[in-house]
Amino acid sequence: MRVLFVCLGNICRSPTAEGVLRHKLQEAGLAGRVEVASAGTGNWHVGAAPDKRTQRAALLRGFDLSALRAQQVVAPDFNHYDLILAMDLSNLRDLKALQPAHGKAELDLFLRRFDGVKDEVPDPYYDGEDGFEEVLDLVESACDLLVIELKGRL
Repeated sequence: MRVLFVCLGNICRSPTAEGVLRHKLQEAGLAGRVEVASAGTGNWHVGAAPDKRTQRAALLRGFDLSALRAQQVVAPDFNHYDLILAMDLSNLRDLKALQPAHGKAELDLFLRRFDGVKDEVPDPYYDGEDGFEEVLDLVESACDLLVIELKGRL
């Protein structure tokens, strides 16, 4: 099983989701059975580490994102990954526009998939520290449910 999280620049929301899911899969004994990655629809930050504020907030909760590097979604991703989860509606629209006709990946809005309090993970980039905490709250809850879904699909 292969999961790709996608946001705009791949330095805040999607690497947070990648790091959280990797951690939760490890705890569930599924780390070797699910490949997890993240990417952005834009190319501004390719090769960059996650935003320092993202890393700091995640590390305070036990999630180390320091080894992650931003990448951009590319057409082959739609055949490599089984599930591509967008952080917001704009990202989902961009993914649908990029998806090749023969792409096998299932596309969905990450939070909406699990009937969360919100449909979209808000972009914390221009907000204060509270925005990064909210992203973590939303992502952690949704990743708990995603682990349950993945267990059922393996």
